[in-house]
Amino acid sequence: MRAVRVHEWTAFEALRLEEDVPAEPVGRGQVRVSIRASAISIALQLFVSGRYQRRPPLPFTPGSEIAGVVGEVGPGVRHLAEGDRVAGPIDWGGLADEAVASAATLYRIPDDMGFAQAASLSPSYATSLAALAWPHLLDLTPGKTLLVHGASGGIGVAATEIGKILGATVIATAGGRAKCDFAAAHGADHVIDHSAQDFRQTVLDLTGGAGVDAILDPVGGDVFAQSLRCLAPEGRICPIGFAGGEVPSVPANILLVKNLSVVGLNYGYYVGWSPDDVRESYRDRLTRDIDRLAAWFQDGRISLATSHTLPLTDFHEAMRIVVARESMGRVVVVP
Repeated sequence: MRAVRVHEWTAFEALRLEEDVPAEPVGRGQVRVSIRASAISIALQLFVSGRYQRRPPLPFTPGSEIAGVVGEVGPGVRHLAEGDRVAGPIDWGGLADEAVASAATLYRIPDDMGFAQAASLSPSYATSLAALAWPHLLDLTPGKTLLVHGASGGIGVAATEIGKILGATVIATAGGRAKCDFAAAHGADHVIDHSAQDFRQTVLDLTGGAGVDAILDPVGGDVFAQSLRCLAPEGRICPIGFAGGEVPSVPANILLVKNLSVVGLNYGYYVGWSPDDVRESYRDRLTRDIDRLAAWFQDGRISLATSHTLPLTDFHEAMRIVVARESMGRVVVVP
C-alpha cells in the first residue's frame, strides 16, 4: 500500500509518500480500514517532529482522523463488521491507503454522509459538542450567549452550528470579509472581523456591557487574555488549543473578582491520544455524542463543513493550506 512514513523526527515538509509499504496484521480489538478520507490538522506538524505529548514508535504513518470502510475485523470487536462505513479518531496511520486501528473510537456513519464530511465528525464536531454541552465544561443552555473564536476553522464552524442548536446567541470572530461571511452563513448571530475591529469592545457593545456567558477559544495568546475581560460574571471559558502559537497565562485575580471559570478540554484524552488509554471507559459517552451529531446531520442542522479535498499525493499542499489559514472548514486528503 501507499503511506506517508516518518522514519525520524522531522519537519512535515520532509515527509514522502512511499509505495509498497507492508500492511500490518489486525490484532485483538482492531479493524483494518480502507481509508476514503483523512483530515489534515496543524497538530500533525507537532506529531511528526516528536513535539506532541505522545510519540509513536518509529517508523510510523501520521494521520489521526479518518473515514473509510472496514475491510477486516479482529478478535473481540463486536460493534463493527466488514463492509461498515466508519469514521473516527485513530492513534496514527491515516495518511495511507489503509490503516489498522483500535475499533474503540470508530463509529458507523449514515449512508448519506460523505467520507470527506465524516472525517470532520470526530474529533472536530465531537470536540465542539463536548466543550459546549458537557456539564463540567461550558454547559451551554438555551438563552445563553456564546463567543466562538476562529469561527471559520474546523472547530469554530462546528461550535457555531452546535451553539445555535443548543439555543444560544452566537457571537463569532473571524479574519476578513470572506471568513466572516462564512461564519454568518453557518448560523452566527453576530460576526466580528478581528482584523478590523476590537473584538473585546464589540462584544461588550453587543451585550450592552454585560459580556458573554461562555467562550470557546482555540486561539490562545492575547485572544484568551482579552476574552476573560468580556466574560459576564460567573462566565466560563474553554481553551481547546493554541493556534495563535502562544500559551496564555491565567490571571487569577480576574477569575476571583468576576467569579469566572476556566475549563480546559483535551479531547484526545478520551480517544487514546494521551499516555492514559481510557478510550474503553468513555466509549458509551462518546458514542452518544456521535449519534447525536449524526442525527443532526441527517436533519440538515450541521454541515460537517469541508473546505478543501485533495488527493493523498498532495498532502504537502493540504498542510500548506491549513498553516496559511486559507481554509474555511476542514481540509482532507483522499487516497
